[in-house]
Amino acid sequence: MNDLILSIDQGTTGTTVLILDKHLNLLAKKNNEFTQHYPQPGWVEHDAEEIWASTTKTIGEALQLASIDGNRIACIGITNQRETTTIWNRHTHTPIHRSIVWQDRRTAPFCEKLKKQGKAPKVRSKTGLVLDPYFSGTKIRWLLDNVPGAKKEALEGHLAFGTIDTWLLWKLTNGASHATDPSNACRTLLLNLKTLKWDEELLKLFGIPSSLLPEIKPNASPFGVTKNVPGLPDGIPISGMAGDQQSALFGQACFDVGEAKCTYGTGSFLLMNVGTKPVYSKKGLLTSVAWQLGNKITYALEGSSFIAGAAVQWLRDGLKIINSSSEIENLAASVPDNGGVYFVPALAGLGAPYWNPHARGMICGLTRGATKAHLARATLEGIAFQQLDILEIMQKDSGKKCKALKVDGGACANNLMMQFQADILGTKIVRPQTIETTALGAAFLAGLGVGLWKSQEEIRQSWKQDHIFEPQIPKAKRESLKKKWQEVVKKA
Repeated sequence: MNDLILSIDQGTTGTTVLILDKHLNLLAKKNNEFTQHYPQPGWVEHDAEEIWASTTKTIGEALQLASIDGNRIACIGITNQRETTTIWNRHTHTPIHRSIVWQDRRTAPFCEKLKKQGKAPKVRSKTGLVLDPYFSGTKIRWLLDNVPGAKKEALEGHLAFGTIDTWLLWKLTNGASHATDPSNACRTLLLNLKTLKWDEELLKLFGIPSSLLPEIKPNASPFGVTKNVPGLPDGIPISGMAGDQQSALFGQACFDVGEAKCTYGTGSFLLMNVGTKPVYSKKGLLTSVAWQLGNKITYALEGSSFIAGAAVQWLRDGLKIINSSSEIENLAASVPDNGGVYFVPALAGLGAPYWNPHARGMICGLTRGATKAHLARATLEGIAFQQLDILEIMQKDSGKKCKALKVDGGACANNLMMQFQADILGTKIVRPQTIETTALGAAFLAGLGVGLWKSQEEIRQSWKQDHIFEPQIPKAKRESLKKKWQEVVKKA
């Protein structure tokens, strides 16, 4: 009997695999980290072959943990770190270079050049994005320009590009399927947001041949079937794919206009469902495809902060003031407030709404009385303050008031930070029972793709909340904290 869903969540620092049934009973969850490469300051790379190895290893361990074999798997969903760029040889299936990660800033000079040429408004109107090194288009251009022979090989049709969803699909199908979905495609700077097709004018602007690009399919589609995957039988349908943040929006059952979620991972990502027509931001937020089901397209406004959980990792690995990330809550709670210490976690530049790749992290307000506990608290608050910047603009752009913000990702288990998030937003924070909503969204899409769920409403009935954090501070204090943060972030 094949009645289970295998969901692959390929993230920035590790690969997670869930095995669950249609009632959301979790049979197994397994995670494996992989290597981060930093060749130069501001450069971040992954080894795509190591990502694939971590995926097959994690699948095998999850199957073992669930005490099942692969024949029980009815379908596979994929969700992934977006924008991370891989180019490989179609014949050898070998990457031509390490993958350039979404956090990488090496193409900032090229982005500045295009801005000076007046290209930013055209790019914005077509894609809903800003000209920033964050996105895949300039990373593809860099690989074609800097890997010997790559441009010639690309023009001859020997190379394939993909974000990580496409790379995993290629490997799972043994090269039979080269495809992506609109939620990932819209993060490349190459997709026309209204037609959902690769845009010839943009391809010309970035110097990218169309032969590199994958086919775009709706999010719950027959993307391909497994072939020669260790531990899995051939023929399992890969039937759902979405970029991690849109997948989390779907996994949070944010199906109505105005519903929003924030995922706290390596970075933090706040998305709001804005309906069937794209809404363009006047203040630096991004317009993305949330998902496409059949012919119906749902759009989202998005604000991304490059550093969230990565700031806690920095306290652990860089400053070594904590031994594990889980220690930060108790340390931060050992002081009643931040003691006047503020931390702007711009360790990889500032994302929305500032879009300043040259900004750098900053700690201010230090006195002789400041301790590592104050810095720990300032770190958690800095992560939360970034969402304040985003949500205020999002509500103005969309004309929708966010009545409750659903949260997920590892850091949402931090009660201290979630309470501060509610306090500083003045909005209740809702945490679900299943905080792995990124993987859950991919599972929902895969299940829809093979008919395990018949509708979004059936999915909504499966979603359950765990805890609600209500705002507890007076408006005057909220405004005072907000004013101080806005003074500090300008200096970064």
